[in-house]
Amino acid sequence: MKIMLSAGEVSGDMHGAMLAQSINQLRPGTELIGFGGARMEREGVRLCRNFADFNVMGVWEVIKNLGRIRQLLADLTEFMRREKPDLLVLIDYPDFNWRLAKQARRLGIPVFSYIPPSAWAWRKGRAADCAKIAEEFVVIFPHEMEPYRNAGAHVAFVGNPLVDTVKPELTPEEARKWFDVREDETLVLLLPGSRRQEIELLLPAMLGAAKLLKQERPDIRFFLPVADGVDEARIRELVNASGVTVTLTHENRYALMHIADVALATSGTVVMEAALLALPCVVLYRLSTLSYMVGRVLVHIDRFSLPNILVGETFEPELLQDEVEPHRIAREALLMCRGGRRRQEVMEKLDTACRYLGPPGAADRIAGRILAAAEHHAGKQIQAGERYEKL
Repeated sequence: MKIMLSAGEVSGDMHGAMLAQSINQLRPGTELIGFGGARMEREGVRLCRNFADFNVMGVWEVIKNLGRIRQLLADLTEFMRREKPDLLVLIDYPDFNWRLAKQARRLGIPVFSYIPPSAWAWRKGRAADCAKIAEEFVVIFPHEMEPYRNAGAHVAFVGNPLVDTVKPELTPEEARKWFDVREDETLVLLLPGSRRQEIELLLPAMLGAAKLLKQERPDIRFFLPVADGVDEARIRELVNASGVTVTLTHENRYALMHIADVALATSGTVVMEAALLALPCVVLYRLSTLSYMVGRVLVHIDRFSLPNILVGETFEPELLQDEVEPHRIAREALLMCRGGRRRQEVMEKLDTACRYLGPPGAADRIAGRILAAAEHHAGKQIQAGERYEKL
């Protein structure tokens, strides 16, 4: 049996790797192919293309790279035609993946959507359009189900795999020794995201806030975990230009998050990871002017940070566009450092948010659904072949 996975960014690569691991355990010998990154490849996925070469966000950025994206779509379509997978599994990355899904259906390949488009937040009509293409949907947050259920889709929430994977690699004592930090030092993490645009738009403001925080609290130390596929040279260039001492790290990321006091974080999966590790965040989001103007028309949500969405309350600070400036970031971070007057309230709400993610074992449950869908299609293909031979 052959299954194709398609993930176009760091968080999708992480989810794809978890799925690949579970599929290999549940059904050894399953051939896994697709579009993804280093983590998926390490779990045995044979990649046609690596997403690191195509990781862009925003309207203008997509327009500039349109030719390359079209070529990627053509390459993956030809890859599907040649490989003939029993199932295509879309992992997030909606604008590209649903174009790929249409090509899959044209080739007679069924589609399974894992982490479908956020129809609850914007372009709600997408749920009905997607339901016409994919045979099954699995969401990773319970509030995402309603628009797909209303559209008549076969949709389920069976938990969030982050519950299993987001665990400190070291004990707090081991982590402090590994990162050479004392228990009485204040640790602030800079989490600028993995996309080039996120780094350019958010890291300078984070570094400006870090300079102000250091003036206010000389005991503070700054760390920046570098994600796979990120332009580390550019990060170092920005850090060096800021005049702030920041330690870049590559290992034991969850252990570092577990012992940190607060993070300045780009909105996304990392904020939910931080919640699972009891790490409060100042959540930042900034787009290019064009992308933001388009987003204001299409997106209708009260909050954008995942923990805040789950609880239904903006308990972690969210700074958007022009609000992303050093003084505002530093002020919010100080309130959540040890001794800050908002810290305890935020910690309690983070615990509440994490309860909405469901019980452990989600990756295995999702992998089981994917295998069942692939086996169903493979069985139909065999039956069709047998009928043809009888004729």
